[in-house]
Amino acid sequence: MTAPGLERVTAAELSALGLTPTGMEEGGVSFTADHPGLYLANLQLRTASRVLVRLATFEARGFPELERHARKVPWQDFLGPGVRAVFRVTSKKSKLYHAGAIEERLARTGGRADGQTGGEFVQEFVVRVFRDRLTISADSSGDLLHLRGYRLATAKAPLRETLAAAMLLGAGWDPRTPLVDPFCGSGTIPIEAALLARRIPPGRHRSFAFMRWPGFDAASWQALLARADAESLAGAPAPIVGADRDAGAIRASVANAERAGVSGDIAFRQLPLSSLQAPEGPGLLVTNPPYGVRVGEADHLRDLYARLGRVLSERFSGWTAVMLSANRALEGQTGLSWEEIWRTRNGGIPVRLVRTPCQDEIETVTADGT
Repeated sequence: MTAPGLERVTAAELSALGLTPTGMEEGGVSFTADHPGLYLANLQLRTASRVLVRLATFEARGFPELERHARKVPWQDFLGPGVRAVFRVTSKKSKLYHAGAIEERLARTGGRADGQTGGEFVQEFVVRVFRDRLTISADSSGDLLHLRGYRLATAKAPLRETLAAAMLLGAGWDPRTPLVDPFCGSGTIPIEAALLARRIPPGRHRSFAFMRWPGFDAASWQALLARADAESLAGAPAPIVGADRDAGAIRASVANAERAGVSGDIAFRQLPLSSLQAPEGPGLLVTNPPYGVRVGEADHLRDLYARLGRVLSERFSGWTAVMLSANRALEGQTGLSWEEIWRTRNGGIPVRLVRTPCQDEIETVTADGT
């Protein structure tokens, strides 16, 4: 699973890992893999939300039919000792429309193969019903994949790690070139950039649901970790800079970078946008600036976006700038021409990843954006 709009980015990641995508739908990319391939996807994917294993697909227009098929699902392959099953059910345009009743039947007919209902750990099964067709999948990830484990300190409106990684991959950033984020908040974009630059897997220091499956191959998992460690770099090959005018944001960024093991790869600086200077480039400026989604907020951000446009034109000539945008009018305040890379949602807000080459000159922008 991935955030809607990021399917092609995730598919490209899978291909780079040697896991061939077999199909795409909104919010998901399918692929076929053995156990090591499943482990690899969880360990290395930077933009996916979770990795599901499809267990069964069948039609059912009534509960007797549902129960008959459910008894054939190999639940025992995913429910080890001390693990209890939970079900996340959605149903649309189907005769079986009551999610709670579907969950009850599944739990009763096979969700706990040995009859136990308790357990210290949870194994989630995702059940989708559409036009009387059920698809049952086991969540192999456990906690969502954006939870890398390093971000305990957050600034206001934090950006998910998976979305930050998608910005970097969508922009086509070359880690051998410098990167700057002028609104770094809690440091998510620079930290994800450092992990990417050093080839450190995003899942290197966390656990996954598949580790509790009865058939878990610990030797294969350890071999994957050893190979990943051998391929990781000792340091980022180019400067990575995270700036923010808020002292609390910089403190959070430094703490998060230390937990991620990349504090030595990032220069965090407390300074306003007007004081930002570019490292020797060219490189990539990538950021998630304030959106101004509430009524009246955008008016206060016009000057900020105009200042961003001037900084890009005057100090980052020859660079490429990429930002997450929720407001086309504010984009226009920069005086630059932006092209869309992809679109998704951030915290429920529709956003676009947009890109522009930084030029020496900037056109005049009036207060109304014309």
